[in-house]
Amino acid sequence: MRSRFSLVAAAFLALATVLPVSAAHADTGTTHTTTADTIAWAPCEEVPEAECGTLSVPIDWSKPAGAKVDLAVARRKATDPAARIGSLVINPGGPGGSGVEAVYGAPGSYTEELQRRFDIVGFDPRGVGRSHPVICSASVYNQMPHTVMKSQADFDAWNTFTKKLHADCRARTGPLYDHVDSTDVARDLDALRAALGEEKLTYYGISYGTLIGQMYAELFPGRVRALGLDSNMDHSLGVAGFLSTEALAVEDAFDQFVGWCEQDTSCVLHGQDVRAIWKSLREKAQRGELVYPSTGTKMTELQLIYNAALGNEGPDWQTLSQVINWLNGGAEPEWVPPLPGRGPVEGDVAELPTTILCQDYNLRVRNYTEYAALMRVSNALAPDTRYHPYPIDDLPICMNYPTTNPPHALKYTGEAPLLLGNSLHDPATPWIWSANAARQLGSKAVLLTYEGWGHRIYGKDKCQTDIFDEYLISLKVPPHGTSCAVGTPEESLLKQRSQRPAWPTDRLSWAAPGTK
Repeated sequence: MRSRFSLVAAAFLALATVLPVSAAHADTGTTHTTTADTIAWAPCEEVPEAECGTLSVPIDWSKPAGAKVDLAVARRKATDPAARIGSLVINPGGPGGSGVEAVYGAPGSYTEELQRRFDIVGFDPRGVGRSHPVICSASVYNQMPHTVMKSQADFDAWNTFTKKLHADCRARTGPLYDHVDSTDVARDLDALRAALGEEKLTYYGISYGTLIGQMYAELFPGRVRALGLDSNMDHSLGVAGFLSTEALAVEDAFDQFVGWCEQDTSCVLHGQDVRAIWKSLREKAQRGELVYPSTGTKMTELQLIYNAALGNEGPDWQTLSQVINWLNGGAEPEWVPPLPGRGPVEGDVAELPTTILCQDYNLRVRNYTEYAALMRVSNALAPDTRYHPYPIDDLPICMNYPTTNPPHALKYTGEAPLLLGNSLHDPATPWIWSANAARQLGSKAVLLTYEGWGHRIYGKDKCQTDIFDEYLISLKVPPHGTSCAVGTPEESLLKQRSQRPAWPTDRLSWAAPGTK
């Protein structure tokens, strides 16, 4: 298998815009952000085995006595009260992932030992799910131009559309629309810590949930008990660094998939030229001739490339090979994934969690010339996949929208050790992002490398799962430079990860917002 990512990515981090920590991120963490409101717990309507409640927090943290927003919270109590350590707050990422839903699914996502020792607590971040979601009029949302721009005219169309979109979404959502960045959420997290009666925070975040944890470490370094950050964001990246490292990551993951197909007879494409078939499908999509068989609708090149990203997040190489074969005229897959990417929504409103990303990262470009230059770099770095579909799909939406939590190099002044983890071949959050975040956080941050594939390393094999558990329970971190080899299938602890649908449905919903 060929793998260029680890060899090239560091060089392209020079394209990132690394900014100094601003005054907004200089809190010492020695004062409370809010009074410790209590949460009235009751059995959850959907899952009575869990408890649900709400926590009221200021919409604008600079005005703590101002208007409030209610955050939806859920918990599963520790299964062994005598061994209970406290509360473990979790976040599944996104942006747009539901912490409440994560608590509902906790028995299939966390080890029995972790559930024995902690109350598992999750919340829907502000602007998400049950916590006053960011919404827009479906009639406006459905006017969205095609994501991938081909000319200055396309850029101008997006420039006009986003002004209309953001005005509509702001009117629909209200004041919260401009207060959903990850520093706002980190302050909410501290309010939740206080409401839970915890002196210090124990937290496990995945993917975009790591950014919440990173912001918490900066804002409240003295209130950290443990932060387990799995598959990390890199908040120091500018638009060029973000797109380049993402392109490298999805290309590397695709390389790994092709290598598996070449070696493993269980791949339905074994013995064929997978890259040639993939290139042919891309060219067919470019000509407007590629049809998604289950719906009969035309499939864009962007939607095709989404499959390369989604199929490698598990990874679920079997389904990816079956989908490619199916699109090339072969048999229908055992499980047919939904057509990925943004599309028209039904009903009156559409959710738009992308606004969270826009407030945390400056993805704006000045004109089509700049956009085209960025695309040329991605195309050169990723000859098979061309670009990463997630940021390409989101970048145009961030036009004419302020970045309220500007990218900057992280700064952590606390004494508690931090544990970061990442797989070597992660198509969504590249390994180099976790390495860069750990370096910025300093000597207290330890990076654990899983020498395998996919997004989220907890639960994939016993080695890294035990290390995360030991850290969260006993605050013991492994030595710097620790890595975990790929284990046998019998060592995989979370059996639900081998069940259908294996592709990340949170990413599908992020790419194609639902309706209300």
